[in-house]
Amino acid sequence: MHKIQEELLRVAQTKNLGQHTLREIGSFINEKSPQKVKHHLLQLQKKGLIKIDKVRGLIKKTKQEWETMSGNGKLLTIPILGAVNAGPAQIFAETNIEGFLKISSSLLMPARIRERRLFALKVVGPSMNRAKIDGKRIEDGDYVIVDVDDKNVKNGDIVLSIIDGMANIKKFHFDKENNYVVLMSESTKEFPPIYIHENDNFMINGKVVQVIKKPRFK
Repeated sequence: MHKIQEELLRVAQTKNLGQHTLREIGSFINEKSPQKVKHHLLQLQKKGLIKIDKVRGLIKKTKQEWETMSGNGKLLTIPILGAVNAGPAQIFAETNIEGFLKISSSLLMPARIRERRLFALKVVGPSMNRAKIDGKRIEDGDYVIVDVDDKNVKNGDIVLSIIDGMANIKKFHFDKENNYVVLMSESTKEFPPIYIHENDNFMINGKVVQVIKKPRFK
């Protein structure tokens, strides 16, 4: 998601932006161009993340943005943020919402549902097809559910990482002796590890907490 859109959503949590001019809204997020503010407000509305009511002068954040429902077997609506590589980091980490994945809350631990930000990514590539989450392998065409708030990862966790703006799923390992992060594949094919120095353009963007398997029809 564009940085301006993130800032607009943050401000919309506490302010009714419909009561302010575009220039005033821009001042809340340090953006001088009213046209840019207008453009990103419209983009947020297209994604269903805010509601603009010109008649009543309301611009409000909707509950759809990152929020999930409570448990008890209800359906969750989780935003799909594009595709992610389970191979070399070659696919850009696109953060525009492409749709919504509806899954049963029973597929996730209750602690993952309450007050957590979850999103889905479609897996491209075979480099994690031997890794398992809750007994299910991460294979090409599956969806993975990422907990964006869970960045306190430990060795052996499957993480979503961003390297130079490219997204990939790998097993995390911190090599204390050599002071670098190793991102490893678990695959039926051979993929070399990725070695990350602390000064590299790298971040952990969440932990993979569930796999939604691609339907298989016989």
